[in-house]
Amino acid sequence: MTDELYVALILFALFQIKHTLADYFLQTRRMLTNRSVYAHFGRLQHAVIHGALSFVTVLVVGLPSWVAVVLFAIDTTAHFHIDWIKGMYSDRTGDGPEKAAYWRAFGTDQLAHQLTYVGMVWFWVAVLMPVPV
Repeated sequence: MTDELYVALILFALFQIKHTLADYFLQTRRMLTNRSVYAHFGRLQHAVIHGALSFVTVLVVGLPSWVAVVLFAIDTTAHFHIDWIKGMYSDRTGDGPEKAAYWRAFGTDQLAHQLTYVGMVWFWVAVLMPVPV
């Protein structure tokens, strides 16, 4: 296995762990309410926690600090907007956990976050890995 593939797999695993921590263990009531309001401070806090944990994750695997800063910005911005879109949808439909539509929205939200991590690893590979000629 190449060093790059090894780092990419570690990054994906660590992003999964950080996502679980930020989404399921570190959310407060403030972060979970009024999610459809765009300028919502709780959602911003939640998104910054995601970005900060991604920043630390990138540094832990030894990537340059400027990469950590870029991925902090990408993760924070993406997380903020993905959660806002889900909040608007949830408020509009009023679906709760007893409805299949709620779980489809939840799964789509989680998929969007996971695809963000794919994009973040792709950014690292595209920027830092030389292209063979």
